[in-house]
Amino acid sequence: MKPIFKRGAPIEIRLFLAVVVAVGMLVADGKFATFQPLRNVLTSIVTPIQYLASLPTYFFTESSQRLRSQEELIAERDAFINEIMILREKEQRFSILESENAQLRRLLDAPVKINLPKTVAELLAVDNNPYVQQVVLNKGTLNGTFTRQPVIDDKGVVGQIVDVTPTSSRVLFITDISHAIPVRNQRNNTRYILNGSGNIDQLSLKFVPHSHDLLVGDILVTSGLGGIFPEGYPVAVIEQVTRDESRPFALVTASPLARLDSLRYVLLLGSSGVIENSNTAERPQSDLLSGANNE
Repeated sequence: MKPIFKRGAPIEIRLFLAVVVAVGMLVADGKFATFQPLRNVLTSIVTPIQYLASLPTYFFTESSQRLRSQEELIAERDAFINEIMILREKEQRFSILESENAQLRRLLDAPVKINLPKTVAELLAVDNNPYVQQVVLNKGTLNGTFTRQPVIDDKGVVGQIVDVTPTSSRVLFITDISHAIPVRNQRNNTRYILNGSGNIDQLSLKFVPHSHDLLVGDILVTSGLGGIFPEGYPVAVIEQVTRDESRPFALVTASPLARLDSLRYVLLLGSSGVIENSNTAERPQSDLLSGANNE
């Protein structure tokens, strides 16, 4: 029985013929550029296909680079923001330190009439009792602080120490209603007793005769009487003098020169061996009055 389809040449022969044809085409194209037109046509057809095939890779690479660049920019921005915040925080601290240094310089330049030992103290706390004007300092007996020790700032007298622990002390303001301090008018040396009013910005002079030469703007300084405050420290300025003949004495109010409402640093004057009677509590107003009247 004959096969329907004739068998072709063996595979080996066909492969050999294909190789011979390919080699012949390569030789002919290499020597005579026989297939250059055909190659140009095929290249023009294949190039768009290659371009389209490369688009996903291109877009992926470009997107990755842009994403990386954006992340780097965000990281750089965050780093710059952090650096700016750190610099601003340092600037604020430097401003605070500069202000504190200026305050300390003014404090150390406060007027001192006698050569007393001096200790700089920092405010720790303010008494929450509205009827008691006291603050707590960071200096105690370990630093040589003692009761009735005078306290000033760079403007004037602040008060005196009324309680001491090894590491802290409590200051009674001159404006406290229980406090009294012997003073004199810097202009004419007339002596008075300056009393606290209970208001942090107000003091009063009691038992002032109408005939006394006392004017608004007069500066009151410590008189040195009473054994607590050395003589000559600024205390207050006269704000108002009311002479009502229906009253036995003039009404006189003054403002403290010390910045009692904004204290940060103060100066403690003297030592327990310099100021007498340092182990006694605050002297009563009656004693101060009698001492001043005896003058």
